[in-house]
Amino acid sequence: MKLNELRDNPGATKKRKRVGRGPGSGMGKTAGRGIKGQKSRSGVAINGYEGGQMPLYQRLPKRGFNKPNAKKYAVVNLGLIQKFVDAKKLDAKAAITEDALVESGLVRRKLDGIRVLAKGDVTAKLNIEVTGASKSAVAAVEKAGGSLTVTNTAAAE
Repeated sequence: MKLNELRDNPGATKKRKRVGRGPGSGMGKTAGRGIKGQKSRSGVAINGYEGGQMPLYQRLPKRGFNKPNAKKYAVVNLGLIQKFVDAKKLDAKAAITEDALVESGLVRRKLDGIRVLAKGDVTAKLNIEVTGASKSAVAAVEKAGGSLTVTNTAAAE
């Protein structure tokens, strides 16, 4: 096979339709846009417009509330912490702080703090210091003989 013999599979490529190129093309003159009106002109964006009828997003009832200053926590499961300890990426003897979790690569960034959840098992005796933790996570760590301290950095800010 030579470079000049290279061809795409038959039917793999399709020529694009050139609109507004004369009556013989079948898409000449108005180019499939009809006659006059807003949509026949260029630069038109009418998303959500329903021809004067009240649009759907305005007809539906509004519910709920989004807290503008809600805290966003990075979430870590106990099973993952145990896995990183087993893989020697985290030192079980030293205190496992938020900085240590970021350094090990378990958490990408702290956000407003790190919250520990109880998914997975803990066997090592860990000393964890984080911004937040679920009650079941605290219980699981204490059951394994460690301690999980929740530091309230939100009050300090």
